[in-house]
Amino acid sequence: MSYIRKEYHTLQARLQESRRFMHVLAGPRQVGKSTLVRQVVQELTIPYSMEVADAVDPKDSDWIRRVWEGARTTMMLRQEKEYLLVIDEIQKIDNWSEVVKREWDEDTRNQVALKVVLLGSSRLLLKKGLTESLAGRFELIRLGHWSYPEMHEAFGMTLDQYIYFGGYPGAAPLVEDEKRWRKYIKDSLVAPSIEKDVLMTSTIYKPALMKQLFELGCGYSAEMLSLTKLMGQLQDAGNVTTLAAYLELLDQCTLLKGLQKYAHDDARKRSSIPKYQVYNNALLTAYKGRSFLTDRTDTKLWGRWVESAIGAHLIGSAEELDYQIFYWRESSLEVDFILVNKGEVTAIEVKSGRRGMNSGLPAFAKAFHPGKSFVVGTGGVSVEDFLSYDIEALLG
Repeated sequence: MSYIRKEYHTLQARLQESRRFMHVLAGPRQVGKSTLVRQVVQELTIPYSMEVADAVDPKDSDWIRRVWEGARTTMMLRQEKEYLLVIDEIQKIDNWSEVVKREWDEDTRNQVALKVVLLGSSRLLLKKGLTESLAGRFELIRLGHWSYPEMHEAFGMTLDQYIYFGGYPGAAPLVEDEKRWRKYIKDSLVAPSIEKDVLMTSTIYKPALMKQLFELGCGYSAEMLSLTKLMGQLQDAGNVTTLAAYLELLDQCTLLKGLQKYAHDDARKRSSIPKYQVYNNALLTAYKGRSFLTDRTDTKLWGRWVESAIGAHLIGSAEELDYQIFYWRESSLEVDFILVNKGEVTAIEVKSGRRGMNSGLPAFAKAFHPGKSFVVGTGGVSVEDFLSYDIEALLG
């Protein structure tokens, strides 16, 4: 049996309950959403059907009604007390949420015990449909990028390999052939994420500019660079407002985030220079890496990979656990990550050969009095320990 992620047990338990909500499994591409659902349904006693909207005409919203009616009819003919309908890539269909709402409400009125699981790539699914039409009708299960313990247990990845090659399960068997690995990341993961999840669901006036922004931003992961300076490296610069909007979309697709500087007032946060952070270190390596051996033996450069891996670990849980992430810098003083959770502030400095002694952490503590402040890496919590545990334990 393939590797079981912890969300498997969550979905399994909810599907064994009486019909109350539809269940939505959302997350970036290639993290195993479809695999997880197949694992769950194969172990359930509930009869089911699985449909994929990927190849359906986006304008054919009636397709949802047809597959829904097919599930109802099958349930009736077999005289089943309950039935499960799974629809994958649901966000590809125009006005999908309105059709789903109509069919779900009809079953509720008629007391039809048809359970529903919807799968979708990226948080665009959440933004575009769930909050518009389906409020109160669904429970969301977020499936994020794979953690270090998952990649280690499933594929035998070492800590250094995880830091460099990231957490895409489909790419794990390719790490010994770096040229092939890099091509897989760019062609099979990045291209579909941008071309399908972003360009097809959002109004993008300059798609080439967004792709350039993404590639440059990935290369700058764990680095700060103003959008004004970034424009100088882009062939079709547009303007700062456009770049900021595109960066927000890339964040919603769990690809690339621009962290803001920590400050007491929101205006200073919004006007700050962004610190770029990939959601998966594979994206940094694909666009900036030379080779595993070359980059691993460059002490200063490896420090950036470690910091980016810590950042990816932190932002991966932010939405689920409802905390915010910032950085802090004042002159030459810097703190890599500032977490804000229910008013409580945690300051985290990463040390792994990238810099010498940095007085940023005590300076931040003196100015802002965080509840917790600590080092990850040399002289603090080990990188392996930090990447091995859920952030929820840190916030508790």
